[in-house]
Amino acid sequence: MLDFPRWRVWMLTSVLILGVLFAIPSLLPTQMRTQLAQFVPTPTINLGLDLAGGSHILLEADTTQLAETRLETLEDSVRTAMRRAEPQIAISDVSRANGQLSFNVTDVSKVDAAREVLIPLANNTTGGRDWNIGVNDGNRMILSPASAGNETALDQAMDTAKDVIDRRINALGTLEPTIIRQGDNRIVVQVPGLDDPAALKALIGKTAKLEFKLVDEQADPDQTALGKARVGSQVLPYPDNPSGLPYIAVRRLGGISGDKLVKADPTFDQQTNEPAVTIQFDSEGGQRFARMTQQNVNKLFAIVLDGQVISAPQIREPIFGGISQISGSFTTESANALSISLRSGALPVDLKIVEERSVGPDLGADSIRRGILAAVIGTTAILVLMFLVYGRFGMYANFALVINVLMILGVMSFANATLTLPGIAGFVLTIGAAVDANVLINERIREELKRGRRVVQAIEFGYKEASRAIFDANSTNVIAAVLLFIFGSGPIRGFAVVLMIGIVTSVFTAVTITRMWVSRWVKRTRPTELTI
Repeated sequence: MLDFPRWRVWMLTSVLILGVLFAIPSLLPTQMRTQLAQFVPTPTINLGLDLAGGSHILLEADTTQLAETRLETLEDSVRTAMRRAEPQIAISDVSRANGQLSFNVTDVSKVDAAREVLIPLANNTTGGRDWNIGVNDGNRMILSPASAGNETALDQAMDTAKDVIDRRINALGTLEPTIIRQGDNRIVVQVPGLDDPAALKALIGKTAKLEFKLVDEQADPDQTALGKARVGSQVLPYPDNPSGLPYIAVRRLGGISGDKLVKADPTFDQQTNEPAVTIQFDSEGGQRFARMTQQNVNKLFAIVLDGQVISAPQIREPIFGGISQISGSFTTESANALSISLRSGALPVDLKIVEERSVGPDLGADSIRRGILAAVIGTTAILVLMFLVYGRFGMYANFALVINVLMILGVMSFANATLTLPGIAGFVLTIGAAVDANVLINERIREELKRGRRVVQAIEFGYKEASRAIFDANSTNVIAAVLLFIFGSGPIRGFAVVLMIGIVTSVFTAVTITRMWVSRWVKRTRPTELTI
């Protein structure tokens, strides 16, 4: 137990030095830390919303819009499936009224064939049913949403929206946002230290749904100006329409969505030198875009962003390679914001802000001061008590405790973790519990000395026997911390993270490191008596 080869001593010492070095930047003043970052990387601990202040936003999904989007996607899939059926199945009188998709099968004899085509569309990949299929009047097919399908669609949309929001916020360079789901259709977003909450709201709220649709050039301008469209078309707002009309008619189906984008970068139009956004599709999206432009040369196609046409250029020639440019009334800032939104992906559902509040840093600064004060008082009391009770071995425990504090800070800095107010509580709690292992070890050594064992044997048995209880006790604490992290959220997770790190580092310093120090001392002095 007391045999420490030289290589092991150097390895453990190196670990301690690294832990302390990673902790130092978090202890330096901000100005000094900034200057140091110019020469070497300086990972630091991030402060949570309750300590650093910032923005808190509660978002709610528009379930009605999600249902409409599902119906539109289903209609497109049904039309494509019927057209590709062998033999082709003709349908008419397509309607999306009352939250259902219904249509007539022109040839009554093909109703059963149409049902067979619809079954794969109505069922999901896990064997459940997204849509219920019914038949009215002999040839009227009706697809109504199944309750399980609605729940699955909403759950998937909210998970995707959460991921998209996370990517957008991180693209702004803001560190450690808290993004969690609340209930079935809400998302909580907390961003510590954010100076511009308005920009955050604008970026989060933007659905960034990009589409390329053919302009309906046969539409009646008078009807379009009134917001009325022909069957198979739709009227969308077009603020920059050269004709002066605030609207433009586009073909509802047959366009290309922006979900095939792989790249979006802010740039400048080479002809006008105005800000623009260059986009690039993946291989499948590039092929579809090339086919669309090849089949519609000299026609207009609309670039639709979030239900509004931002440009409607003429297709002068086929566009191959999957690269295109979006131009419009952009500023440098808006072009950059759009590129971030497009890169992060489109929100699958509209989100509206139902709650918003800002947290100032004053309360957090006071909490930090009080937390530091509690840590200092607690640590000082423990250091004095351990020295008075255990002498030399108490000093080993004290050194281990100080290094343990620095290693917790170092590990949190290296992991870019966030410290919250409950995290400070976990930190102070860890300091108080860190010396428990040394108390068990020292008391066990005392017992072995009373039994008449020699010094070296007493130390060996003390560490060996106490280590079992130490590892068992801390294993249960780790399990509790892991469960808190898995099932908790926000500040509770912050507490769990600090607790887990503190348990691991305290066992490492209190057992392994102190044993190494004691081993070196015993080999050097060969004591025959021990007062502990």
